[in-house]
Amino acid sequence: MTTPATTESRPAERRVIIRTVGMKKIYQRGMETTHALRGVDVEIYTGEFIVVMGPSGSGKSTFFNMIGALDSPSEGRTFIDEVDVAQLTAEELAFLRCRKIGYIFQSYNLIQYMTALENVTTPMAFGGVSPDEARSRGMELLELVGLKERWFHRPIEMSGGQQQRVAIARALANQPAILLCDEPTANLDHKTGDEILDILQRLNQERGVTIICATHDHRMMNICDRLMWIRDGAIERIANRNEVEVELASID
Repeated sequence: MTTPATTESRPAERRVIIRTVGMKKIYQRGMETTHALRGVDVEIYTGEFIVVMGPSGSGKSTFFNMIGALDSPSEGRTFIDEVDVAQLTAEELAFLRCRKIGYIFQSYNLIQYMTALENVTTPMAFGGVSPDEARSRGMELLELVGLKERWFHRPIEMSGGQQQRVAIARALANQPAILLCDEPTANLDHKTGDEILDILQRLNQERGVTIICATHDHRMMNICDRLMWIRDGAIERIANRNEVEVELASID
């Protein structure tokens, strides 16, 4: 894995790309009320690599749905590039999801009857990319994740790690500024997980993609800028990676 850049090596002036203000999410099922998020206030900057950790049921997935514009908060607001997501029409929301944000899921979510290239280029059709450009860009993305020679293979013909690589390439189809990763290494062996982490790190450092990962994988602590802990629907703590390293060193 490449040597992580320190937080201090990032550009001094960065703008906020995601901001939440008093964000709450409440689910009502019959007489039962669940407070999935309890007033989350957070700012994430362009080019950051953020790791979100917390136990199952802590609110990580709900938080991802909010900042990824996949769901709306019960209270509070979510801003992406200082645009209040709640004020967007359905068409504007679809455009935002298509062009601004890439999504990587734990279960890959590839279309089984499509080839790797077809999976990668499908989002480009919604982004208004011509077929010729889509094919060219798709092959470039598959080369980026080390699968150019397997462009014609379908998911059933690929390992889990290869499917996750295709999922990463697909997430980059429309050149998003933000990449949301939900447990991207959870279903992978240690070596393959390292390879996926290396790809994510290169995307962050070389392309400036803002990456936010929900994970239980402590290896991500070695490559992120900041760590965010969520517990019981609230932000328990946010720390720079080097602060955590000092704490761990003091324990040793």
